[in-house]
Amino acid sequence: MVEVTVTPRSSLADRPVRVQVRGLSPSQLVTLRAWLTDEQGERFQARAFFHADGAGEVDPGRHAAAGGSYAGVWPMGLLWSLQPDTLFRRLVKRDVAGSPFLVHLEVFDGPQLVTAPQDRPLASCEAERWYVGPGVQRVPIREGRVRGALYLPPGPGPFPGVIDLFGGAGGLIEFRAGLLASRGLAVLALAFFAYDDLPRTLAQLDLEYFEEAAELLLRHPKVRGPGLGVIGVSKGAEVALAMATFLPQVVATVWINGLAFLHGNPLVYKDLRIPPIPYCTERVLFTETGALDNSGVFADPRDPAYGASAIPTEKIRGKVLFVVGEDDRSVNSKLFAQLAMARMPPESCRLLSYPGAGHLIEPPGSPLCSISSIRGTPRPVLWGGTAQPHAKAQEHSWQEIIQFLELHLGPAATMKL
Repeated sequence: MVEVTVTPRSSLADRPVRVQVRGLSPSQLVTLRAWLTDEQGERFQARAFFHADGAGEVDPGRHAAAGGSYAGVWPMGLLWSLQPDTLFRRLVKRDVAGSPFLVHLEVFDGPQLVTAPQDRPLASCEAERWYVGPGVQRVPIREGRVRGALYLPPGPGPFPGVIDLFGGAGGLIEFRAGLLASRGLAVLALAFFAYDDLPRTLAQLDLEYFEEAAELLLRHPKVRGPGLGVIGVSKGAEVALAMATFLPQVVATVWINGLAFLHGNPLVYKDLRIPPIPYCTERVLFTETGALDNSGVFADPRDPAYGASAIPTEKIRGKVLFVVGEDDRSVNSKLFAQLAMARMPPESCRLLSYPGAGHLIEPPGSPLCSISSIRGTPRPVLWGGTAQPHAKAQEHSWQEIIQFLELHLGPAATMKL
């Protein structure tokens, strides 16, 4: 009797699981396939080919995949190599608090390059991948101008507070907030345009909006002050760096593949206005797949003409962790990190730089998204990255991010998950 199992069967999406197949013949060649369907009905799948060991077992954490979606020994390879059946789709959990991703694992005899409806697996099982732990509460936020969702760990608190920001597509993305809350942090997933009654497009970065959000979070009875953290990716990292520069409430900032100069939109705060560097849209390139390679649309920030657009990071009084994918094809994020750090005291910043990692560095186990369609662009956008080094970068950076936030905000709540 062939059996495939995932241990634990229900887990948080950033935690490792163990996949095992038993009951095969020694050296039997099999296909191990993983697939899930997202909330839009899009299927993502991965497959790897294995020879069973002498005991008739396959364990991706001990045995090398000969080929398929990846090769080599990768315990989580079937999850981080998931790819959409439809090109340019990105796997994003929308209903973070209400349901898990249901991952199907199947074992087939022989090397199966494609799966037809009539193909029957030797064995199958299902696993749940959650983005919130038991007892984590989601609270919609619609107070003053602030729009978002607050994720609170179970218990009375108080918990360290963090604001979570995403990038230029706008809207409200909550999956990272749910996972961080499951680590014992109180996390406000904050929208700043293209959501609810916020502006549909981003005309300017009004730092007073983000200051209002920081004050709202710190007023919450379950949030421990006096300082808070901010984590942002892409345009959200640009905002996070500006918050760290001008808002004294921000004491710990995680900047992921962003900018250190204002681009496209000015930043305004009280009497301050930082002018943007205009995008050089005439330098965009079309890839062979028809995607937009935007890496050329950013002018060289070292040009003296753009000095007034720099975020004055020398004013930062807290700590900043810069996370860079060296294969980021959206922006030269390593250059911007280095320029920001050059203005800061060395003890106040740290750089994590990952060869082969792309723009969208997410929690571990997340599939690499190297190209995807996003709101506001006429074609899909190239993000970059190579699957295996990107997966390593996500595993390492996630642990570093959590340790950084706990170090500078105080210990998070202890949760049994």
